[in-house]
Amino acid sequence: MKPRTLRRHINESVKSLGRNGWMTFASVGAVAVSLILVGMFLMVMFNLNKIAGDIESDVEVRVYVSQSATQAQTRQLGSDLKQIRNVQSVTYESKKQGLNNLMKSLGNDKSTFSDLKNENPLPNAYILKTDNPQQTTYVANKAQSLAYVSDVRYGKGTVEKLFHVINIARNVGIVLIVGLLFTSIFLIANTIKLTIVARRREIEIMKLVGATNSFVRWPYFIEGLIMGVLGSVIPVLMVFIVYHFVYYNLGASFSGMFISLIPYQTMTTNLSLLLVGIGAAIGVWGSLNSVRKFLKI
Repeated sequence: MKPRTLRRHINESVKSLGRNGWMTFASVGAVAVSLILVGMFLMVMFNLNKIAGDIESDVEVRVYVSQSATQAQTRQLGSDLKQIRNVQSVTYESKKQGLNNLMKSLGNDKSTFSDLKNENPLPNAYILKTDNPQQTTYVANKAQSLAYVSDVRYGKGTVEKLFHVINIARNVGIVLIVGLLFTSIFLIANTIKLTIVARRREIEIMKLVGATNSFVRWPYFIEGLIMGVLGSVIPVLMVFIVYHFVYYNLGASFSGMFISLIPYQTMTTNLSLLLVGIGAAIGVWGSLNSVRKFLKI
């Protein structure tokens, strides 16, 4: 397409948006309201997904070495653990390190265990991380079957329930997001369709005087793009304002519960780009889909 023709289409699109002010306002408003709902829901779901991922990454398998195992046998156990499928890392923790870590985690109450330094009852241990947290149970069972292992702990029972709840939450979230997006597309496309239907005679006249389908489509393509982008402005501003309040005012409360939110800059940038892209795509799709049937003359 020649630059001159493109400028003509852009100018015509802008003029049409002005001439059909109320219909343009209705279409932009439909985009804005729908994207506000989508944006707020995505904000919650992205953070829930991050929290679920953080919880999964904290799950580990602790393999306790038998007290009777020699140093050579302990090293052999470490080698055997590395051979288990889905094991990402194996970290050795001596009984001394285990006691120090326990005392450190207890804070003011660590004096209770200070007398145990000379007679440390804790066993040596290996700490395993898995490639996929969902494989924790499999890895724990495999580790339990190895020689020189006295016990394996990973939160049996609790971990399985946790993963089950996380999977349900993610699946429900995906279904709700898809449903909300389809509802938004239906609402926005039908609002834009009313705008196009009101101008069907304009399209018919253009076709009768010899305009090609692409020549007719381009102004509506640009109009849909502009309406979609304009409709995403308010949702983007809402994302910045709402997430600023949540992150900087409620983030400290969440950190006290060992929950961290997605960083403000990352969330607002990525979600804003996503909302603008969704708004533009829906606007263009709604315009082109609505004008298509009037091109068959």
